Amino acid sequence: MRRVTLFVNGTTANGKVVAVYGSLDDLLSVASSKLGIRASSVYNGNGGLIDDISLIRDDDVLFISEGESFEDPQEDLSGPERRQTHTDWLTLNVGGRCFTTTRSTLVSKEPESMLAHMFREKDVWGNKQDAQGAYLIDRSPDYFEPILNYLRHGQLIINEGINPLGVLEEARFFGIEQLAEQLETLIKSSQPPDDHSPLTRKEFIRFLLATTTKSELRCQAANLQGVKMLCTNAEGASLRGCNFEDPAGIKANLEGDASDSLS
Repeated sequence: MRRVTLFVNGTTANGKVVAVYGSLDDLLSVASSKLGIRASSVYNGNGGLIDDISLIRDDDVLFISEGESFEDPQEDLSGPERRQTHTDWLTLNVGGRCFTTTRSTLVSKEPESMLAHMFREKDVWGNKQDAQGAYLIDRSPDYFEPILNYLRHGQLIINEGINPLGVLEEARFFGIEQLAEQLETLIKSSQPPDDHSPLTRKEFIRFLLATTTKSELRCQAANLQGVKMLCTNAEGASLRGCNFEDPAGIKANLEGDASDSLS
């Protein structure tokens, strides 16, 4: 088994030692996961592009890029604007509350999200910072916290008192599609199902028995589909908008009903 050390192109910090197996695509997949980037090209220490897995030797030091040309890490080691790695720490000021995380957390889980595009490369978006150096994001911190935790460990956890609808709106805003789908399913499952089932004779009789003789019986918009109401005393009952249609097409049978003052 061969082992190599991987660095993000242009850096010599926060390297990852990995095993080499399979094809070059397998190595790029591992590099993407370990370094928090979308690995596209592999270079050796001399800047040579590696296009065959067989060219890699045990204990090689390799530099992984997202498609850009090779950058010699020795050229920028002393400069103050040296490129940051994808595993350095960042602080986000979201709506006045600060969250500290790593660049890898923001770019790895959802590489096509707005957060990934904002922080994949240093200062590409011109992100504004407060006096303490935290990146300013004008969104709700309460709804952002479940999103950040999802990016950290892949689990959707919403604390009590947090409205899932608010988290869903933030997930859509940041373009985190997988999380948005989970939230839509959660919200839909938490809503009570619509009940359009017909009212049975037994239920209607129980309804009648529970209503005092001095009270009006109100059944507005009830589904009385197929109900037989022979000799029912519906005096004073309010049945406005009720469905009396029979599934077989037979008209409702109200023979003998006392329906004085029926509305």
